[in-house]
Amino acid sequence: MPSDVKPIAKAASDNVDLPTMATPYVPPAPQGPQSLMRPLTLAAPFSWLARGGQDLLKHPGIALFYGLCFWGMAQVLALVFQHKPEYTLSMVSGCLLVGPFLAMGLYEVSRKREQGEVPDMASSLMCWDQHIGSMAMLVLVLMVLELLWGRASLVVFAVFFNTGMPSTTGVIEAVFNPQNIEFLLVYLAVGGVFAAFVYGLSVVSIPMILDRDTDAVSAVLTSMRVVFAHPAVLLLWGLLLSVLVLAALWPWALGIIVVGPWLGHASWHAYRGCVAWNEAPQEAVTLGSTH
Repeated sequence: MPSDVKPIAKAASDNVDLPTMATPYVPPAPQGPQSLMRPLTLAAPFSWLARGGQDLLKHPGIALFYGLCFWGMAQVLALVFQHKPEYTLSMVSGCLLVGPFLAMGLYEVSRKREQGEVPDMASSLMCWDQHIGSMAMLVLVLMVLELLWGRASLVVFAVFFNTGMPSTTGVIEAVFNPQNIEFLLVYLAVGGVFAAFVYGLSVVSIPMILDRDTDAVSAVLTSMRVVFAHPAVLLLWGLLLSVLVLAALWPWALGIIVVGPWLGHASWHAYRGCVAWNEAPQEAVTLGSTH
């Protein structure tokens, strides 16, 4: 036998004693319920608003409490606008950051109604108590984005605003001055990027944490999946939220007392309308298995 064949023959004989698998390896089944994206149409946001209105009318006392909280936030925003207009849109994003967390109590009301339970103020106020860890992580992420937006806002004002910083009632006229058109375009572009990012991260993540007691990472990833699965519907929903909030700010922000709780309830139904849960996921099937 040639010398170069002997090592090959020896290796083959050695392999005879190696252990072999009787059946192919099958990965374990996914643990826990799996989130599924529901099919949506452009009529869905209007359905969410209608259901939110029903929740509002069923529990007006709880809604009034939260509405007054939103109104207080609007008054703070108005004071900032009068004295430090360069911080106004940054404060708006801050209110958009705080609003969903404040609305968690409204989500709890809608959740209990959906389950056939009777909501009350105490459970609404304390619903966050069992989700502190997940909520803290999400708050941290959104606060970092808020701080970045605040800094970017000041940089854009410093670089592109050409007519001097307004401080009184001439803010709108100064911003829309033809000399500041470049500032306006850049400010809207930068602000739009931050707003879209925050919206995508939080559109269903907070209701999901309340509903499933999941971690912040899973909630944020699911929220982004919803946005990418139905971009047109979620864009329409974001526009409706923005238009209704802006309309509620005049006169004297009194409309926010009703619109704020209404949108809070509707946001719960948006989450429920976008995400379904497969409570018993099937075992993973692999090529060559007998399942």
